[in-house]
Order: sequence, then C-alpha cells, then structure tokens
Amino acid sequence: MDGQVLKTPGHLVSLAARAFARLNEACLGPLGFGVGHLPVLVALENGVASTQRDLARFAKVEQPPMAQMLARMERDGLITRTRDPLDGRSSRIVLTPAARERLPQASASLFEGNREAMAGFSEEEQRKLVELLSRLIDNLDRLSCAEPDAGVTDIDIDIDE
Repeated sequence: MDGQVLKTPGHLVSLAARAFARLNEACLGPLGFGVGHLPVLVALENGVASTQRDLARFAKVEQPPMAQMLARMERDGLITRTRDPLDGRSSRIVLTPAARERLPQASASLFEGNREAMAGFSEEEQRKLVELLSRLIDNLDRLSCAEPDAGVTDIDIDIDE
C-alpha cells in the first residue's frame, strides 16, 4: 500500500476527528456528558427536534443506536420522555433541569478546547476551515446517499465565543 494514503484528506480528517473526540470527551466527561450526546443536547436546547426519530435524523444516525443513547441519557438523568398529547404512540424528549444547568459550562469548555486546538490559525483560516469541512460533509452525504445535513453545520457558530 502506498504511504501517500496517510496524507489524503480523508485520513487526515479522520485523525483530526478522533483527536477532537478525545478532547471533547475530556471536556464533557466531568459534566456527565459524552461526545455522542452533542447533537441531542444541541437539538433539544435549540428546539430543533424533540422525538427519537427527529433526533436520529438530526444526528445522522439510525434509530436503534439513537434509542440506546437516549435510554442511557434517561438513565443518567439528562433527559425525560413524556407522551405526546397529540400522538399517544410518540414520546417528546426534553432535557432535565440538571442537564440544562450544566450546558453553559459544557459549551464554554468545548469552545475553550476548540480555541486551544486552533491555536496559530487566524480567524479567516478558522472560518475557511469550517466552510471547507461543511462542503466536504455535503459531498460525503451525497456520495453515501444520506439525507442532506439536517442542520448540524447550519447552526450559526461564532468561533470567537
């Protein structure tokens, strides 16, 4: 195998993603959150989704893994489920007060980790990186026939927070 494969964008993005996952776990773990919780926390906090199906779509995962994660989050006191009054077969998912209380600290910790990871990058380079990665994700979604991004990269991100 050609060693150049280790210098491809796909491999480098994969390495960066794993490093960010480790960094984010270190930031979130002490608060009782995991990196996999991020899309759920964002969607529930911002009112983007409130059902398991919508959360799975937003997070770009299948429903069975989302169901397992939601069960763990419920067990850990991060979410509660209530029957939808309009559709008794469906449950509405909300963040618990305890989870809501910890979200600002989690967000601040994640932004600080990103600031540290982006040390030496200008604001313009950071904006360009976000733009390029968003385009890459769109291309990969098209190639894999996945639904277009459900909004994870469309959320307004201020890199200076």
